[in-house]
Amino acid sequence: MTYASLPPAIVGFLAALERRDLDGVLDHFTADATYAYAMPLPALEGREAIGAMFGKLLVEAEAVRWDIVGYAVDGDRVWTERVDRFTFAGREVPIEVAGVFELEGEKIRAVRDYVDMATWRERKEA
Repeated sequence: MTYASLPPAIVGFLAALERRDLDGVLDHFTADATYAYAMPLPALEGREAIGAMFGKLLVEAEAVRWDIVGYAVDGDRVWTERVDRFTFAGREVPIEVAGVFELEGEKIRAVRDYVDMATWRERKEA
């Protein structure tokens, strides 16, 4: 799938994830961004908290790739259907995610991911 009509902030965020570049990931967020990585759990608040979560994950994972299956853009809101793929100890662990990104200018202001954490834990531990 081509990401030509995805906003640059999201394209850059995905590229930084794939490079496992934490500074690059965080560069795409506003200072007061929120990230709810598993709705309805409370959102992480601010770049520092988001960085702590991604920092741990990017160190643990040998590779990261988020495949966008489909998306819709409406102004500053972007809905995505994704398969987030992480490689741990040479084994790929995919998880299906529906995510909503809210933008502010050229940055990501909020993310809400809808994911089955029980499935994620089961796949990761298998």
